Amino acid sequence: MTTHTATELTSPHDLLAAVPFMVGYHPKDSLVVMALVNSKVTMAMRVDFPESENMASVSATIAGHLTRESAEEAIVVGYLPSDELGTDPLEITRSIISLQGISVKECIVICNGRFRSNLCADLECCPPEGNLIPEILDSRVTAEQVAAGNPLPYLDLDEMKQSIAALPLDKELVREISAINEIDYAGEDVTTLQRDGANAINEMAISFSKEQRFPNKALIAQVLVRLLDLQVRDYAMGMTTEETSDQLWDMWRYLLRLAPQGYVAPVAVIFATMSYERGDGALAQRALDRAMADLPGYQMAKLLRRTFAAGWPPSAFTQMRADLHPKICAAIFG
Repeated sequence: MTTHTATELTSPHDLLAAVPFMVGYHPKDSLVVMALVNSKVTMAMRVDFPESENMASVSATIAGHLTRESAEEAIVVGYLPSDELGTDPLEITRSIISLQGISVKECIVICNGRFRSNLCADLECCPPEGNLIPEILDSRVTAEQVAAGNPLPYLDLDEMKQSIAALPLDKELVREISAINEIDYAGEDVTTLQRDGANAINEMAISFSKEQRFPNKALIAQVLVRLLDLQVRDYAMGMTTEETSDQLWDMWRYLLRLAPQGYVAPVAVIFATMSYERGDGALAQRALDRAMADLPGYQMAKLLRRTFAAGWPPSAFTQMRADLHPKICAAIFG
């Protein structure tokens, strides 16, 4: 999982506060590695803390991502699954990263609410038992993130999952969905129905931006049914602009929670892509979990899973959307 940012970290306290913002939640049993260019963090990766026999292979994969990001330096943070701060479980990771010509600027291990640097030999600065982790609310990084309008990180992965969990089934919405015929691809009105779907999405977005709530259930049902068509789904994926990104992200998140079984996957992949572009890589992965649970064979969810794992930069999605959306609009609207 990758998360992109542009943060300059000047102290261990800054670093410890920045990690939850970069991965979206307060990690545990995790290995987090950050790429630095010109002393600024450009990417952060989080993986489950590897078993000792897997540490070398996982570290090699991480080092490959750092190389692709043209990292000049790296920061390594281990949220240890054990209760021992005195060992150096990250030595292999540091060595493999260094072999790529990337300097490890800092290496911190965290356990039971305490931390220490494995690169610091000053026992007064970094005693064997470690130092208490400072409160995140007391950090300069937190103040900057909140001032920029970013929410506080989730307490843990479960809280993140709950933020996009399904709401209780809306029976009125289900009735409206059942009244809509899905597209008959043997008929001659496919483009007309695709156009109706795109227009319904536009109408829903306008209503949501003006009133911060959804319009009538009949329109929501029209959107959910038409999103099963790949052309309509791709239209929705491409309609985001820098100006509308925040509002559309909120809209798709709520629709993801509202959608009944069988209509979740298209909304989930739209939301996952938007989250990844925003730097919320962990939330994007959780959205893909919902897509795969809804329709296990959904090809776009599989593709995004591989793409996210390969560490594609969010800018690649932004550019792809800019290139493809005009073509999709031309196909639907003529």
